[in-house]
Amino acid sequence: MDGYPAFLKNCAELISAARANDIPIVYVSEQHRRSGIDFGRELDGSEDAHLLEGDPGTELSDVVAPLPGDPIIIKRRYSGFFATDLELVLKGLDIDTLVIIGCLTDVCVHYTFVDAHQNNYFARVVPECTIGSAAEAHAASLTAMEYLQTGALRSLEEMTLGFGDLNTKR
Repeated sequence: MDGYPAFLKNCAELISAARANDIPIVYVSEQHRRSGIDFGRELDGSEDAHLLEGDPGTELSDVVAPLPGDPIIIKRRYSGFFATDLELVLKGLDIDTLVIIGCLTDVCVHYTFVDAHQNNYFARVVPECTIGSAAEAHAASLTAMEYLQTGALRSLEEMTLGFGDLNTKR
């Protein structure tokens, strides 16, 4: 999908706004063992082996890199919740609302959103901070997420202003 540089810039802006308002940032990174033993059914579709530990492009971009102390959850499947300690980290931070950004909208973002919903979290997605495998798939996933939680889709401007509003209420 076109627009990767703008997507990264938007993600960096949102992360910066969250940090400025003391909103915790939890990173979730898909990484697979070089042996491939953790791919499961993931390679049955259109994808080849990808995001292998140590390969260029597997690490998080420097544009949105974590700071020391930011939790980093390594996931082996599409959902950030599946077989990870994401739930423990979120509970430890007393989080009830997630702002989910990243790629791919129609795969990892969508699956993580659905699991957040199933686990009774409020989930928000910033379309400018997501990117899909194709424009049509991106749009369809955004529509499906909004269907699950009315108001799930929030603009970058709305989210950054909202972070400030949260901070003034503390």
